[in-house]
Amino acid sequence: MKRTHLPMNALRVFEAAARHLSFTRAADELAVTPAAVGQQIRALEETLGVVLFRRLTRNLELTHEAEQALPALQQGFLAFEEAVRVMQAGQSSRVLSIAAPRALVAKWLTARLADYGRQHPELRFSIAAHEDGEMDFTQANHDLAIHFGGEPQAEGIHGRTMGDELLITVAALSTGPDAPNILSCIAHPLDPETPCVESALTVADPGLAIDAAAAGLGKTRVPALLAAADLASGRIIALDAGVPAAGAWWLTAPTPQWRQAKVRALVAFLIN
Repeated sequence: MKRTHLPMNALRVFEAAARHLSFTRAADELAVTPAAVGQQIRALEETLGVVLFRRLTRNLELTHEAEQALPALQQGFLAFEEAVRVMQAGQSSRVLSIAAPRALVAKWLTARLADYGRQHPELRFSIAAHEDGEMDFTQANHDLAIHFGGEPQAEGIHGRTMGDELLITVAALSTGPDAPNILSCIAHPLDPETPCVESALTVADPGLAIDAAAAGLGKTRVPALLAAADLASGRIIALDAGVPAAGAWWLTAPTPQWRQAKVRALVAFLIN
């Protein structure tokens, strides 16, 4: 019989009844009625074309066929239990796997994870760079992903925003407001109103644009979240108050991941 046709629930009932040699005790274990156990056993016997129990006056007795099959069935259920344990152990692991744009990792995420790690020294983090919008969780097994844009639209994916974002213009303190533009046009075009051809320098992402501005190569418009640490350190200054960005930073994961305490706790830390 193909595995897709296996009567798994009835086999589970049979294993309990065979172990106890009692429909009543099996029913107690499975939290069903003895009548339901009897019904499952009869259905299984009809499906297999095999008699599994001899009904005696006061108890049950396994037939030869059932007695021969029981050890393999019990080993199979033990293997199932071990497989489930392994899967649950992976989900309750002390490792948090996160995918995010490289600029966000460099300019914001690693520092936040360092702060979080000091509070939770038992945790370990695995970070993967991901630049192309929403994460396809069917292709990668991450606990959490971060992207810039709109609310996730993929089926089964839930997200929480880190709030509205501003695009601010930054430069080194020694750079004047008339300095040429530095644009991150290749991987993260957050400022579509300023075409790349007008820039003095084009770089791959806004993190590199901030570094170029800090080096005195010009001014650049970048998400305020990415510039915050360099602004606080005085490495760059803000040349304007910023304008609302067309998107926001989103923390996303498949719905089952949100049931994990480690994911919920990290998200609560990152959005505060």
